[in-house]
Amino acid sequence: MTFSTEHFTSFDGTRLAVHTIGQGRTFILLHGLFSSSDMNWIKWGHAQRIADAGYKVVMLDFRVHGESDAPQDPAKYPQNVLVRDVVALIEHHGADDYDLGGFSLGARTSLHGVAQGVLQPARLVIGGMGTAGLGEWEKRSSFFKRVIDEFDDIKQGDPAYFSKQFLKSQGVDRTAARMLLETMPDMDLERLQTVTMPTLVVCGDEDHDNGSAQDLANLLPNATYVEVPGTHMSSVTKPEMGEAIANWLTEGE
Repeated sequence: MTFSTEHFTSFDGTRLAVHTIGQGRTFILLHGLFSSSDMNWIKWGHAQRIADAGYKVVMLDFRVHGESDAPQDPAKYPQNVLVRDVVALIEHHGADDYDLGGFSLGARTSLHGVAQGVLQPARLVIGGMGTAGLGEWEKRSSFFKRVIDEFDDIKQGDPAYFSKQFLKSQGVDRTAARMLLETMPDMDLERLQTVTMPTLVVCGDEDHDNGSAQDLANLLPNATYVEVPGTHMSSVTKPEMGEAIANWLTEGE
């Protein structure tokens, strides 16, 4: 099955990478914070499973992540910049009719875009996200800001040590990442009532990093909740995550 990587220019001139596998209906897939399309979707076979179900899987590397640029100019980080990058991706691909999914930051970005009315997928997949990751994002964000701000002083035994090591392993530009974190506002959970398309909320059975995924599913007008094995970090490495997404997509056809 053909796999390709290309780069395109987003709304402000930032060069972003996009990876594509498969043929069929377009399914745009977004990765988590400080991760990449490769780390979340390609490495563990999820993109392949979804493509095998008859989809063209289009995976964006967010700015500051993966093979995309990490600009140092503060002007490149307006509020909700990642939503604007997804809009630019859709315009670049000319995708009028598409499905959309994301894990963690990718899920959060998807929900913000749909709630704002600028992203209009036919179906939506929300992975590794709960109510706190939306309505109390500033608290969650402060953890990652500390990882960046105190990077050299975080030692083994510190709750932030694992996140520091992951950030280091992914080669994330910390200056750019710090600016990116400032672009992500809390969401008024009442806005979830505007997310009316069929939605899959899928989350690890030990994943409580972003609050309750079940509560999030209950707040969405047309959601199905599926639990898969794992924590926030491990659930996305297990085959059940990709299988749950592929099965839900094909069942909805």
